[in-house]
Amino acid sequence: MEKLINDFSFGLFFWQIVIFVLLLILLRKFAWKPILNAVNEREQGIKTALDSAEKAKLEMQNLQADNEKLLQEARAERESMMKEAREIKTKMIADAKEEAKAEGDKMVANAQAAIESEKKSAIAELKQQVASLSLEIAEKVVKHELSDSDKQMKLVNEMLGDAKLN
Repeated sequence: MEKLINDFSFGLFFWQIVIFVLLLILLRKFAWKPILNAVNEREQGIKTALDSAEKAKLEMQNLQADNEKLLQEARAERESMMKEAREIKTKMIADAKEEAKAEGDKMVANAQAAIESEKKSAIAELKQQVASLSLEIAEKVVKHELSDSDKQMKLVNEMLGDAKLN
């Protein structure tokens, strides 16, 4: 600085300082304010963007939580529906088995009733045939026995003897 003062006149140094101060004032008035305003606006924009990003991040987390909750509810509902379907299937199978068993029991009962009816009918028919054959045999025996009048008299006497005993 001493060299500047010695080599040049004090006036040049004075004017350089004045010009420098004026330059600073002009820069402060015309350049610094717009630059600082631009920097402040940029800073504000960055803060706004960061806030928006933070809000978006929170929303994404909320959406993910909601999605997870919905997914869990859907899984629970699916499990519930599957359980209900299994219960319905089991009930339908049990009902079908029960119905088939009832139908089978009914068919067996009907078959037994039909067999019993046929058996009674066969027995009745057999009795009728036995009675018919017995009558025919008795008729033939009686005809044969009663063909002779001595035999007829003997039979009548035997019957009369039996009648007195009773």
